[in-house]
Amino acid sequence: MGLPTTLSEHGCFGGVQGFFQHDSIEIGLPMKFSVYLPPQATEGRVPALLYLAGLTCNEETFTTKAGAQRLASELGLALIAPDTSPRGPELQALPGASDSWEFGIGAGFYIDATQPPWSTNWRMESYLVHELLPLLVRAFPVDGDRIGLLGHSMGGHGALTIGLKYPGRFKSLSAFAPICAPTQCPWGEKAFTQYLGSDRTSWRAHDATALMQLQSEPPYPQGILIDQGLADKFLADQLHPDLFEAACLAVNQPLTLRKHNGYDHGYYFVQSFIADHLKHHYLSLAETCTANTNSL
Repeated sequence: MGLPTTLSEHGCFGGVQGFFQHDSIEIGLPMKFSVYLPPQATEGRVPALLYLAGLTCNEETFTTKAGAQRLASELGLALIAPDTSPRGPELQALPGASDSWEFGIGAGFYIDATQPPWSTNWRMESYLVHELLPLLVRAFPVDGDRIGLLGHSMGGHGALTIGLKYPGRFKSLSAFAPICAPTQCPWGEKAFTQYLGSDRTSWRAHDATALMQLQSEPPYPQGILIDQGLADKFLADQLHPDLFEAACLAVNQPLTLRKHNGYDHGYYFVQSFIADHLKHHYLSLAETCTANTNSL
């Protein structure tokens, strides 16, 4: 597996913001991603935060809209933002692929599709965990033992579900306005029917609330952080954070669910609270570093 191709690099708060592309084995198509390396990366490997974006987004959205690099530079935290979905002109012929990404079909949903024709390329879960993360550790000064997971909207769903499936792989977890129970909302029902088929029992493996209900002990004892805007037009019908909160309570998983008057679903909301999320992850990743050092 070769190294990624550099598309562009830009100086940013003493570090480097880069955009890259590689030929993905899991997806079977070229995939793009962005990496912000803080200035500390010139001295050794740094902890990293993997950010999963929402339905209509790509690898540039978080990088250009969230305003995270300034604090990441101070903390010495790398920021990684992959694209959300397979892309390419050859995919436009698939049934439903011309529909708006906003309504689910075409968007990757951070799962491995099981239904043809989607199962060939829509393998975002395996891509992220088994291909992109190892590639990042090989190609960049990123500490593979100190990686946190953050997402927004559909990416919040991806962060929570992948974080619960691979709790040892990720050391910290948070989300903005996540789709917390996709088996119980129109976005999830449409995407899961298309990608996973009509057997709803198989959907539960990709539902954060259902996955939390299966936990025998808290998978993130240091806590999960979720921020939700109360002016979010998708809150009532699509997001259901209270269902996830109840599931956390049942298994004693510490959860900080913050609800904010006047904030909607967009990136002005993300900008407003991104610093809290970076600090949340940094504290957990710093503790991991200390624990690893003490065990030597």
